[in-house]
Amino acid sequence: MRCEEVRRQFISDVLGILPEEIKSVRLENTFLSRRSRKEKECILDVRILLNDNSKINVELQIRRLAYWDKRSLFYLSKMYTEDLFTGQRYDRLKKCIVISILDFSGDQNAGYHKVYHLRDQEGRLYSDQFEVHVIELNKELTGNKLDDWIRLFRVESEEELEEVRSRNAGVMRAVEEVKSMNLRKMVRTLYEARLKAQRDQWAIEEAIKEDSMAAGLAQGRAQGIAEGELQGSRQAILNLLGDLGEIPEDICNDIAAEENADVLRRWLKCAARAENFEDYRNRIGRDGGQKAF
Repeated sequence: MRCEEVRRQFISDVLGILPEEIKSVRLENTFLSRRSRKEKECILDVRILLNDNSKINVELQIRRLAYWDKRSLFYLSKMYTEDLFTGQRYDRLKKCIVISILDFSGDQNAGYHKVYHLRDQEGRLYSDQFEVHVIELNKELTGNKLDDWIRLFRVESEEELEEVRSRNAGVMRAVEEVKSMNLRKMVRTLYEARLKAQRDQWAIEEAIKEDSMAAGLAQGRAQGIAEGELQGSRQAILNLLGDLGEIPEDICNDIAAEENADVLRRWLKCAARAENFEDYRNRIGRDGGQKAF
């Protein structure tokens, strides 16, 4: 499957290893096990295995999340301990690698690809069991083999996709895979969601400047961000359904009235896959807003 080839080549370029060192690039079970009902459930994005059974999680974050660095470490630690149970030896623990692709600046330092390990103050390696890669899409390119992947991730239109050229066979295979999808819907939705999020952020920052009440600042910002995200999701769904024709009034009303962010995310996926409005209604009804496609 060509998607597997693309993932294999991307991981090879990020880690600087041969593609042959990658055992599996299949999408595994992305739910990490919980030891108790009170423990937070983890959902990873893409799980990959190397020949030495090292585990890799790849995640893409389009917008800045609060405490995204702590979130990344939380998932890394859960992934590291998930295979070890009471009475088992520590040698069962395998190296874990997180690759975070960020569409925002993680820090103010130069360079879009940073690699972190556990080291002491003198730079000596304590353990190679944890490895964190952070790739920031909006940083300046540096002339290495990942540049072409970054250019591909930055694509925001079909015209830009057509202009992508690379000597990296993996990148060009990825271009063909993206072309085979409904790029017009996907790119437009992502692009408009980015613009909407940025406009909301600007509006929130201006409101904060005008409000001198400390308590009001925190509450207003939280409410503004939440409402901005909901409205962005609603508009993204309408954009996709608009490609099918004039949107029926009942569908528009349901979307406008929905206040649950998780439900809106599921509806967005349904809208991206719907062939017509009846198909969209069936998808929503069949899953009852419970199942994510």
